[in-house]
Amino acid sequence: MEDVIKSYEGKIPGVILTNLKNELSGRKVSNKEVEKILSELEMTYEKSKIASGESIGIITAESFGEPATQMTLNVFHFAGVAEVSVSRGLPRLIELFDARKTIKTPMMHIFVNSPYNKDPVKVRKLAAQIKEIKLREVATEININIPKLQVEVSFNKKKMKFLGLDEKEINASVANELKGAEVRLGTDKIILKAKETTNELLDLYKIKEKAKNAFIGGVKGVKQVLPVKSGNEFMILTAGTNLKELFKIKDVDFDRTTSNDIYEVRKILGVEAARQAIINEAMQVMEDQGLDVDLRHIMLIADLITNTGEIKGITRSGITGEKQSVLARASFETPIKHIINASMMGEKDYLNSVIENVMLNQPVPLGTGLPDLIVKMTGNKK
Repeated sequence: MEDVIKSYEGKIPGVILTNLKNELSGRKVSNKEVEKILSELEMTYEKSKIASGESIGIITAESFGEPATQMTLNVFHFAGVAEVSVSRGLPRLIELFDARKTIKTPMMHIFVNSPYNKDPVKVRKLAAQIKEIKLREVATEININIPKLQVEVSFNKKKMKFLGLDEKEINASVANELKGAEVRLGTDKIILKAKETTNELLDLYKIKEKAKNAFIGGVKGVKQVLPVKSGNEFMILTAGTNLKELFKIKDVDFDRTTSNDIYEVRKILGVEAARQAIINEAMQVMEDQGLDVDLRHIMLIADLITNTGEIKGITRSGITGEKQSVLARASFETPIKHIINASMMGEKDYLNSVIENVMLNQPVPLGTGLPDLIVKMTGNKK
């Protein structure tokens, strides 16, 4: 069987051959049957290829454009948690294909390593440790002691134990966050004083307000967490994303954890992961709306956005701005600017693509316009 499959290498993609091998491994099949299966598979693969000279760009645009304009749902909320909402529908597609650097609702799907993923208590505890913890969340009170001219912070010991924090850690974090204050650990409380001051009470008030929002633990940027059951395991949804810091937490399953911020995925996991994230996110939007768009159209757009190794949006400054043809660039947006810049630099347009040939009323290099006719002369050459 191995030899028969090997003979089809180069004719059928390796991934398909591997899947077939796995599928056949537990079955009793003769070499003749394997040969027949491979022959059918090759035929199906060849049929599924796009014909040479097919205008796939326009077909992809139509395939997306029609359902995208019918989308109605804007934002999806998780029941009972106002802070955890996700952009869906057309706004999310625009974010993806324009490759926006700041997205409206950054979030992560965090999976937990076995066996902890079956225990809701452990997952809830992990979720509490992942969430960005501010000083006000573990403090019972933050007061200004006027006679001593200092801010005093008392702690909720039970909550500190649940979050796995101790007073020394909190003291160090607060000292790191509040550069303009003197921070020291008293008995059961942290004491804050102004280092240099002109108006002592006003400065103490400012220190008190800053101290409330001092970051003391968890993963920076993760504003909300929500443990949920997915299938037969528990996982964590977050509002806010920070893969780099999250991957330092030992019970997180890195292989399955995802973020919806494609720039962050590109930075931490590389361009292939970013391409896959675009495909997954776009498919998710389509499925939520009950729309059926061929996966290959989404893959084409994802390839277009990431094929340079960087993320480039389908905008005038991204992909469209990099087209070789001057007329194609001018047809998208700001035509005068493109034409003046091209004439100043002496650019040439070789009319290789569709748009520029349509503008000049010439046959486009697609379909029947792609092949050239060559006449074979017979007889003696005079």
